[in-house]
Formats: sequence, structure tokens, C-alpha cells
Amino acid sequence: MIDQTKADVLKRLSFIEGHLQGIRRMVEQDKYCVDVLKQTFAVRRAIEKMEALMLEGHLQTCVVDGIKGGREEAVVEELVGLYELSNK
Repeated sequence: MIDQTKADVLKRLSFIEGHLQGIRRMVEQDKYCVDVLKQTFAVRRAIEKMEALMLEGHLQTCVVDGIKGGREEAVVEELVGLYELSNK
């Protein structure tokens, strides 16, 4: 993983962890369900952004290296597997 991508992903993970702790506190304090759900939606969007960063980095580095290294079939299978997993 490219160093900058790794730093961005770790930063987003820290944000997500903090946000999840806040949601836990909201549930423990019996906050209004709609307010809690709004926060869970925000976490989901943050995870999706983190995944997009990781995927972009993977496509720009690992996929390119794999194709150049003669592993086209394995690389495509891996990407198809990710696509299928993302749609479950």
C-alpha cells in the first residue's frame, strides 16, 4: 500500500472507531433512535470512503504489478471476488 494511502486509511479508521464509540454511548444513554441511525449512516459512508481509497490504491499498485508480473488471471479473479463480496 502506498504510504499516503495507508496514512489516509488509518486516519479514517481512527475517525470511524471514535464515531462508533460515540454511537455506543448514544445507545447506552437511550438517545432518540433516529439520531442514532443518522450516526450509523455516517459511519457507513466513512467506511465506504475508506474502501474506495483502498481499492484505488490497490488498482494503481497491486493490480498493475500483478498484470505486469504475468498474473492476469489471478488478478481478475481476485477483483471479481471483491465485486461479488461487495454486492452481498
